[in-house]
Amino acid sequence: MLTWRAHAKINLALAVGPPAPPRNYHPIASWFACVTLHDEVTIERARDGAPSSWRVEWAADAPRPTPIDWPVEKDLAARAHRALEAAAGRELPVRAVVRKRVPVGAGMGGGSADCAAAMMAVDALFGLGLGAARLRELSAPLGSDVAFFIDDERGPDRPARPALVTGFGERVERLPRTAGAHAALLFPPFGCPTGAVYAAFDRAGPGPLRERDVRALAATGRADAPELFNDLEPAACAAEPRLADALARLRPAAAALGARVHVTGSGSAMFAPAHSAAHAAEICAAAASAAPDIVALPTMIV
Repeated sequence: MLTWRAHAKINLALAVGPPAPPRNYHPIASWFACVTLHDEVTIERARDGAPSSWRVEWAADAPRPTPIDWPVEKDLAARAHRALEAAAGRELPVRAVVRKRVPVGAGMGGGSADCAAAMMAVDALFGLGLGAARLRELSAPLGSDVAFFIDDERGPDRPARPALVTGFGERVERLPRTAGAHAALLFPPFGCPTGAVYAAFDRAGPGPLRERDVRALAATGRADAPELFNDLEPAACAAEPRLADALARLRPAAAALGARVHVTGSGSAMFAPAHSAAHAAEICAAAASAAPDIVALPTMIV
């Protein structure tokens, strides 16, 4: 049996360009980093010829559980398993459980992290020897963020290293880990639908991709740099006005403590970098006071 942690990510900086032919996908340039918040994928070989089974559930300490309203066969972790069976040319019977903590619709890559963890766990459990490069190739049809979570240095308890992610998510340039960086994670009681956010982004008339700005920020290694930005934030607020309201309440509270609140990915989760664990806890307390409907969780950037 293997249990593989699937760490969530935040986008410390995110630039998005206009949709590009032929598929009209949006090119990105983003500084990704994992945080301590994680799901878990537990997997073992099925016994006595039993067929594979997958179960998805919320961990008891999940900060914002919501209904699991999708069929298990459509879960990205289960789809990852089927992709490895196709690559291996044989059945790989397993019993597997995904225990979720990363909120759904948060822009933190929870499903993609689960997918990557399932691929690496199945590869290890059956001794397939596919390696990170081949797993990243196999992950391409499953999601643009999955490749980031498949790190050559990954292990069951080791999160992916930070990275500069460009192209359509397939180009991943690893960066040094940000030692001792803290943050407050902020979860409103709703998610942001990614499709609606990108539709709002396109309606606003996106400008050129600001890859140079993201590279400059990543080169500093400062997770608390004041210039951090997210090109999708205005679109996320347009698609989900409650996010704009949450930011309006949270930002003054964080600013009083010398912190800035940012949206990660397409939302709805937010984060505020902190200079210590105590500072992160203070931000969480201030956020809870200013916006009682927001779940605030201290974390480390790993």
